[in-house]
Order: sequence, then C-alpha cells, then structure tokens
Amino acid sequence: MTRIDCDTCVVRGLACHDCVVTVLLGPPPELVIGDDEMAALEALADGGLVPPLRLVQPVDGPQVESA
Repeated sequence: MTRIDCDTCVVRGLACHDCVVTVLLGPPPELVIGDDEMAALEALADGGLVPPLRLVQPVDGPQVESA
C-alpha cells in the first residue's frame, strides 16, 4: 500500500503539474493507493498515458552532535 501525502511532498508546487495524482484526482491532502492500483498507475505511466507519480518524501539527515 502506498500512502501519498501531498502536504509532505518535497517537490510540491514544483512537480504537481506533471504528477499522476493531480492530473487524475486534483491535489488531495492525503491519499492511500493499494498495490493493485499503484501497479495500474505505473502501467499507464509506462505507456505514456498519464504522468508518473512525482512524490518525493523527505528523509532524515545524519545525526550530528555538536562538540
């Protein structure tokens, strides 16, 4: 299962115009897509029928302790 939370997407605003979520559904605050649906969206994107998912989730950086 894929959880898509547009509010936490690092490229929100920059890549929304070319993301399958906003193209098909508009910008939702959060969306959960099952594995079968995700596979279908990937197949459509691979075939050039819709843009791919552009979701970029933030990652935690390294822990740096001060001296």
